[in-house]
Amino acid sequence: MEHSEIFDVIIIGGGPIGLACAIEAKKKQLNYLILEKGCLVNSLYHYPMNMTFFSTSDRLEIGDIPFVSIAAKPTRNEALEYYRRVTLKEQLHIHLFEEVTAVTKTMQLPLCFKVSTIKQQYYAHNIIVATGFYDIPLLLNVPGEDLPKVTHYYKDPHFYAFQDVVVVGANNSAVDAALETWRKGANVTMVVRESQIGERVKYWVRPDIINRIEKGSIKAYFNSVITTIEPHHVHIQTPGGNITIPNQWVIAATGYQPNFSFLRNLGIELSDDGVQKPTYDEATHETNVAGIYLAGVVCGGYNTHRLFIENSREHAVKILQHIAEKKVL
Repeated sequence: MEHSEIFDVIIIGGGPIGLACAIEAKKKQLNYLILEKGCLVNSLYHYPMNMTFFSTSDRLEIGDIPFVSIAAKPTRNEALEYYRRVTLKEQLHIHLFEEVTAVTKTMQLPLCFKVSTIKQQYYAHNIIVATGFYDIPLLLNVPGEDLPKVTHYYKDPHFYAFQDVVVVGANNSAVDAALETWRKGANVTMVVRESQIGERVKYWVRPDIINRIEKGSIKAYFNSVITTIEPHHVHIQTPGGNITIPNQWVIAATGYQPNFSFLRNLGIELSDDGVQKPTYDEATHETNVAGIYLAGVVCGGYNTHRLFIENSREHAVKILQHIAEKKVL
C-alpha cells in the first residue's frame, strides 16, 4: 500500500455538515473523500415535500457561499438546490449511493483506517462521522406497527386526501403532517403522549394547530398512546378510557435516532444514561478513538433537538484544524 492511496480524511455522510467538512479539508489542502449511502444531502431529500426550515437561509450557509431564498425561511426544495450548487461549485469529491459497512484499524501503517463500503475499500488516516440521525425511527413498539399503512416518514399530503389518518406525536413533523393532510381533506386524529402541542413547534405554526384542535377540525387525544394498530382501526388508550377509531393510515412522527450500533462498532464510547451521548473532545471533536471525529447532530446522542446545521457548521472548522495540525507535526 503506497502513501498516495491513503486519504488524509474520509468523511462518512454527505449531508450539509459532511459537505462543510469537505470544504474545510479543501481549504487545508487535505486529501479527502465523502462517502454517502444515499443521494446528496440524503436526509434533507427525505424531508416532507412542503417543509419550511425554522432557520433563515443565511444560517444554513456553508463554505461562505450565499444561500438566497425567496422567503425569509427557505424550503426543502431551495435547500436541495443550494447544497447541490455548493457541491458543484466546490467540485467536492463525493461518492453517492456507497454505504460504509465497516471501519477497522490497519496494522500496515500507524493510525490508518480501512474503510469498507458496498463497492470497495479505502484507506485514511482520519475518519469524520457526519451521519446525522434521520435513518432509524423511534418505534411505537405496538402490535400492528409493521402494517403497510404505518409510516415513520411523512412525504406528501395529497396521498392522504379523504382518508382517515392518525398522526402520532406533537412536534414539528407531526404538526406539519396533521395540518397539511387536513388541508387536503383528510379526517385527522392526533395521538399525543404529552399534555399539549410541543413548545418547540415553529412559532408561526403552533397557533394554527392549536386553533384547529380547539375548533374540532382536527381531533386530538392528549396524554394518550396507541395500543394496537389493525388494518382498519386503531386502538387508543386515553385518560377517559380505551377507544377504537376507524383508520386507514398512521403517520408515526415519533422522532429518530443516530445509528448507535455503528458508533459502537467504531469503538466510540456512549454515555450510560438515556441520552447515549458519544464521547468526544469538545475542542477538537475527536472521539475516544484517536483519529475518529464526530460532526453534526450525531454528537448529541438522543438529544437530537439541540444541534442543527447552523450550530454544527463550526464542527467542521474545529475538526479540520486539528487534523491539519496533526499532519504538520
